[in-house]
Amino acid sequence: MNTPPACLLVLTTLPDRASAEALAAHLLEARLAACVSIQAPCRSLYRWQGAVEQADEVPLLIKTAADRYAALAAAIGERHPYALPELIALPVTAGNAAYLEWIGAETRPLAAGDAARAST
Repeated sequence: MNTPPACLLVLTTLPDRASAEALAAHLLEARLAACVSIQAPCRSLYRWQGAVEQADEVPLLIKTAADRYAALAAAIGERHPYALPELIALPVTAGNAAYLEWIGAETRPLAAGDAARAST
């Protein structure tokens, strides 16, 4: 029996659906995520710079391989509109082995030949 790859569920929030969709598309195109679930808008209350604030936000649930986390975090940091974006990674300790294998396969960078075939 093969051991599934180590996977993470990464959480972040965006200020609106358009920015959530743009970030999700980039993460998928860059193979940093196998799946990004864009959730319904929610109301977040939080402490920021000494005051309690609130904002409508769009949560993202990002499924990725653990070994892609550093690149994923860098991509989110470069594209996120917040000065201090939420970025929380939770280890997946159990799950459908075939699904976890799929996450690993879909987040593996393409080899040069694979990338050329994918673009045709």
